[in-house]
Amino acid sequence: MSRRERPEVEQRVIPAGAPDDPERFKSPRRGMAAAVLVLEGIILGLTAPVLVRFTDISAGAAIGIGVGLGLACVLTAGLLRKEWGYGVGWALQVAALALGFLVPAMFFLGAIFAALWATADLMGRRIEQERGAAWAAYDAAHPEAHPGAPGAPGTPSQD
Repeated sequence: MSRRERPEVEQRVIPAGAPDDPERFKSPRRGMAAAVLVLEGIILGLTAPVLVRFTDISAGAAIGIGVGLGLACVLTAGLLRKEWGYGVGWALQVAALALGFLVPAMFFLGAIFAALWATADLMGRRIEQERGAAWAAYDAAHPEAHPGAPGAPGTPSQD
């Protein structure tokens, strides 16, 4: 079958605000925090050559620290599906700041990433709470959007 002869694929269109609308369940907190961790992972991975050149640490240990912390950040970005992943992210912020004892510039970079992480975590949490309240208000105002739910048209009353 050539490209031109492909059958049309039927696409299901989900109206905005529908109960199964994927936008409804996307986490802004997770997206922002994952972006911070991936960028921080790149920076921490690039500290390995700096550690080798400007500290008395062995090359193996320096590479292990830099690449290990960088890889930990990237892997933690994937763990943000679970709430405990955010705790691991906070621990990585402490580790990035502690790297400043070996490379003083990391105090500055660690503080910047810690501030970005705190903003992503705390602001994302607030956005999710406000979004949840808005969806709850929408659901209460539009019971017809949830067939079979209590109060929806055609659903028996529980009086």
